[in-house]
Amino acid sequence: MELLAQYGLFLAKIATVVVAIAVIAAIIVNLAQRKKQRGELRVTNLSEHYKEMKESLAVALLDGPQQKQWHKAQKKKQKQEAKAAKARAKLGNAEPEGKPRAWVLDFKGSMDAHEVNSLREEITAVLAVAKARDQVVIRLESPGGVVHGYGLAASQLQRLRDKQIPLTVAVDKVAASGGYMMACVANKIVSAPFAILGSIGVVAQIPNLHRFLKNKDIDIELHTAGQYKRTLTMLGENTEEGRRKFREDLNETHHLFKDFVHRMRPGLDIKQVATGEHWYGVQALEKGLVDAVETSDELLLGLMESHEVIGVRYQQRKKMLDRFTGSAAESADRLLLRWWQRGQKPLM
Repeated sequence: MELLAQYGLFLAKIATVVVAIAVIAAIIVNLAQRKKQRGELRVTNLSEHYKEMKESLAVALLDGPQQKQWHKAQKKKQKQEAKAAKARAKLGNAEPEGKPRAWVLDFKGSMDAHEVNSLREEITAVLAVAKARDQVVIRLESPGGVVHGYGLAASQLQRLRDKQIPLTVAVDKVAASGGYMMACVANKIVSAPFAILGSIGVVAQIPNLHRFLKNKDIDIELHTAGQYKRTLTMLGENTEEGRRKFREDLNETHHLFKDFVHRMRPGLDIKQVATGEHWYGVQALEKGLVDAVETSDELLLGLMESHEVIGVRYQQRKKMLDRFTGSAAESADRLLLRWWQRGQKPLM
């Protein structure tokens, strides 16, 4: 028995030392990360990626001798290109102007639209290097969320239009409510046949526990300065005046939403589409909510014939705690999306 006690004490000492070392290491890593930049920009040549996949498949279909001949031809071609580039450099000639570029960004929005922090960095980077012949494609997926979050996201896309850079939004799954607020900023919207679009409306709901608390003899005091500082509350007793003001605020937000969409797409019959309803891609085309029905894959493959397609992604550095909370937030967003699909729409 004494031996077991000593062994347990020994294990406890080892565990203490290990935990202490881990804590010190975590502190050192955290201090080192603070010195680093907040994130990094990742650039992928999607045209080259597609070309490599196409060539890999084509080569795989050849027999042994044909594969050797193909590789030999490729090496010869690369040598010729390198020789030509070297000759131009010696003569001081500039590189021939290549294809215009199509910059591809991805936005998968959550309820609070915090992804706008990466989007703003990506757009800033693109604006710094984009030329007159270039264009931008946003692959957008969002069921909407808070008004101020998606208002800011739409304003980020507006920066591209202000610089006269053609903007196309591609929707494969959903761009509804606040998601459509973003999409309508584009010069062109394309969607998959069964993507969900529209839902130009505003909704807010709040539980009220006042009667429950009153039955339990629990008093809640709420003090405000300003007539409409709190219109509806979760715990206090709500009044008809508060409800009326709350509905007025919702209607005012909806009015601003409709004006924004109509300003971006003046050809829309805004009274017909701003009912809070949503439509699928083929129906949205008839309503004028989108300009074409095709997937983002079809769009990008078509662009590759005339453009060099470049993917841009700003990857933010996350702390360990943020990774765990981020996973929990994504799970909550997926749950809210399921509710939305069953008829419970988000705020915007």
